[in-house]
Amino acid sequence: IALQRYIEAQPALVGVGIAREQIPALAERRLLLHAGPPITWDNMCGRMQGALAGAIVFEGWAKDADAAMRLAASGEIAFAPNHHYGAVGPMAGVISPSMPVWIVENPTHGNRAFCNFNEGLGKVLRFGANDENVLKRLRWMGEVLAPTMAEVLRVLGPIDLKPLIAQALHMGDECHNRNAAASGLFLKRVAAELARQPAGPEVIAFIAANDHFFLNLSMAASKAMLDAAAGVPNSSLVT
Repeated sequence: IALQRYIEAQPALVGVGIAREQIPALAERRLLLHAGPPITWDNMCGRMQGALAGAIVFEGWAKDADAAMRLAASGEIAFAPNHHYGAVGPMAGVISPSMPVWIVENPTHGNRAFCNFNEGLGKVLRFGANDENVLKRLRWMGEVLAPTMAEVLRVLGPIDLKPLIAQALHMGDECHNRNAAASGLFLKRVAAELARQPAGPEVIAFIAANDHFFLNLSMAASKAMLDAAAGVPNSSLVT
């Protein structure tokens, strides 16, 4: 039964939202989500601490990374796994209330999954970087990239991700550390409508320069598929 639910799942990209609006718990208190299982601040690796500190500054809860580190260690910020809230994220996987998230829906079983946006490679939040360039990029993603993609998806309607992933696999991707084909296929799918948007050229340039752009979508698709198979009595399938 679990395997059948997994196979029957049809993840589709249906929109873009703000994390606190899609995951209500983020609006109720100072909460940050992260990759992996539950963990306390003291037991986190340096990269995850750095990413969370950057998110704290991004949210305006602290003026700089040092102050953010102290705030995080004080116990005034709550931390929880993405998976507890239907979400997922690469590497440190941090999702904070103001961040944009992809909304992936599996209409076959009525469940949704969320993922943050991919920043590209180099000095990025998911690797623990948190300087002004990282924060500037995150702000641009929230103010320009996300609203533009939201409008594109409003016009185009849901984008089925499973066929796109299947084609990318045939082209040499594994949708983890190689996403060149999937990112290119996704850009091809949205390019015409993107070109009609005021910020279209800079968004197209950003996606075209980021071979990892699709990674977060493949993660959300996988999350939606596996969540559909979760909770089946007596099933040994790890979801």
